Order: sequence, then structure tokens, then C-alpha cells
Amino acid sequence: MTQEAPLPSERRAQLIARVRETGSARVSELSRWLGVTPVTVRRDLAVLVADGALEKVHGGARVPAAATSDGATTGVGAAGVAATTTSGATAPAGRTAAGLPAGRGAHAPAATGVPAPEGRFPDRDERPTIGMVVPSLDYYWPEVIRGARAATHDTARLILRGGSYDVDHIRHQLASLVGDRGDGTGVDGLLVAPPAGGPESTELADWLAGLDLPVVLMERRLAAGPYREPLESVATDHALGAGTAVRHLAERGHRKIGLVTSRTSPHTSAVERGFRAAVEELGLDAVLDVETVPQSDPAWSDDVAAVLDRCADAEATALLVHSDREAISLVEHAQERGIRVPADLAVVAYDDEVAALADPPLTAVRPPKAAIGAAAVELVRRRLADGDDRPVHRIELSPRLLVRSST
Repeated sequence: MTQEAPLPSERRAQLIARVRETGSARVSELSRWLGVTPVTVRRDLAVLVADGALEKVHGGARVPAAATSDGATTGVGAAGVAATTTSGATAPAGRTAAGLPAGRGAHAPAATGVPAPEGRFPDRDERPTIGMVVPSLDYYWPEVIRGARAATHDTARLILRGGSYDVDHIRHQLASLVGDRGDGTGVDGLLVAPPAGGPESTELADWLAGLDLPVVLMERRLAAGPYREPLESVATDHALGAGTAVRHLAERGHRKIGLVTSRTSPHTSAVERGFRAAVEELGLDAVLDVETVPQSDPAWSDDVAAVLDRCADAEATALLVHSDREAISLVEHAQERGIRVPADLAVVAYDDEVAALADPPLTAVRPPKAAIGAAAVELVRRRLADGDDRPVHRIELSPRLLVRSST
């Protein structure tokens, strides 16, 4: 006969008893002991902490400092727990003291609370809530969001926040997600694309690393703590993408190649690194390697004019331009000067957001944006299931080159 799962009030009473027996306990340990998901344990602990029955610590809970360590205490609180707790915890019904279902041998695997193989949580109430903060809702990130939404279908709830490239704004959005949702808990995990570079970014990374929940960076690499340990992340190999573009142009017979990047993009350094490495490896002539203001800046017209002047002086025959908007505008300015694309100047765009809409359609490097969102969700889910025993994962995905008329 199958043992029925305990009611929430019974489960919370068991949690209190277990923590009082050991003094403190981690979410991963309690999850295995009860045979429920870490999400369920986190939410139960949040209710018990709010009720004063337990005290929150990083990764778990402990007996409140004011509580007596010996003897029994009885209480009924907002958690719905009416239980007498003593110095000895009783194992959940149908389980041994080690937390194994009754009848399992000493070497049988303990229940882990890991979702079923198909990735579905057994009950909709068991689904984790994942917060997602991105710097933009109108360029690059919509496809990442779609990938995350598809990955959370029937397995998690996704709460989206549109931020900016301002650290304070991003921090405010994150704090609102981590804070109370009205039921005593915040989100169970975070997906975030924070600003990179500078002391404020370092402080934000340290704050994220100190949160008692899974955090996965998207299209960013950050480290935290005194040893600068990396946070979990999913990112595109932008250096590889730039190198692929250079190799494509070299295959087309171009020897004098230039690079135009935006000084405001967090991906610029990786694109530059990949471009320079490929040019050196292939023995090409990098006649131009400049950073410009973004296309939306009033100074863009001056910058693009200077770029085209330098291309003419150096007899450049091809350019890699990051990103699409700058590439399209550069092509328009070139055509106004009578420069034919691709006959006189081949152009490869980087991002492939709107490159196909240009005239002519632009060959472009496309980061796997939807896959970034999906992989980030999976990292959060696995961290929730496996706990702190899981090593930090840093996933790097390869972009694609889509060849069109501009080369």
C-alpha cells in the first residue's frame, strides 16, 4: 500500500522536529529526508521562519537563538503547526530514521525530490517560481525570453522584469523578486543579465552570490567573493562567432578586413578578441579596428563617416560590424557615397536581429538566443533539484553564421 504524503502542517512539524534535533539543517538534507522537492522545503521553511518557529541561515534553517535546546515546546502558529517538539525527531511516516522509504536497504538510493525524467513536477503547486531580469525588452533579449518561457512550460512559473544597463535599477528589480510575493516567499531562482565591468558590477555579483537561491547569469561572466569564484552562467561564445565571420570573409578572397564595434556593448571585448585571433591566424591585414558610439547616438554620423574614410584610405574590402543597427546604417551611408555592397565592400553584421531586412540582406552571426534562455532555466531547475553538491556550471554555446547577399 502506498504511503500518503504528509499534509503541509504535518510536514512542517516534522521539519521543526528535525531542525531541533540537529540544531540546523540544509535545504538539500531536509529535501532528501522528507522525500520532497527542495522547492517545497524552501517554502515550508519560509513560512516557519515568518512564524518564528525557525531562523533562516544561508542554505537552510536553524533553531532560533531564544529557543530552549532541552525539553519540549508546544505552539500553534501561522504555519498551521500544532506539534510538540522534543530533542528527538521522528522520521516521516513510512520512512526510516535515515529518511529512506520503509523497506529500502542501507545501500538503496535516498529520495531526492528530483523531477520526473520528462522534467515535469508532480504537482503544479510544486513548480518553482523563477524571476528573470533582462536589460532590454525590444532588442536581442525577446528571443532569450521566448526560450526561457518555452523551457518553463508546465515545469515552472516565470516572472519577467525589464531592467536597463544601470546597476541600481537592476538591483532594485532583483530585490523586488527576491522579496515577499505575498505568501512568505520570494522567487525560487533568478535568471539575470547584469551590467558587466566596474566596481558596481563587482558589488552586484557579490550580492547575487550571497542570495539563498540559485542564480544563473545570461550572456555574462561574473565572479564573486574573496577568491573571485564564478557564478553559474550561460553565454554565447562571441569570440568564436567573430572568428567564424573572419574565416568566411577570407574564404571569399578578402585580405584587408576591418572591425567596427560598439563601445557600449558588453560583448565588444569578446568580438574583438575573436576577430584579432582569426586575423592573426590567417595572416590577414586588419586595416581597421575601431569602437564607435551606438547608431542611436547623435555622434554616429560623424563616426560612420570616419569609418568609411579609413576604409577607402586602407583599401578595405570587407567589414565585420557589431551590431545589426550599426551595420545597416553603415551600408546606407556607404551606398550614398556610391560604394556598392558587396561588390566594393562586403559587410557581415553581428547579432542577426534585423540583418535580413536590410538592402541587401546582410550576412550575419546569430547568437543562439532562445537556447540561452532555455539552458539558463535548466540550470536553475537542476540546482534546485541537486542542491549545493552540484558543481558550478558555466555553459558556452556556439553562434551560427547565416550567409546572405552582403558577402
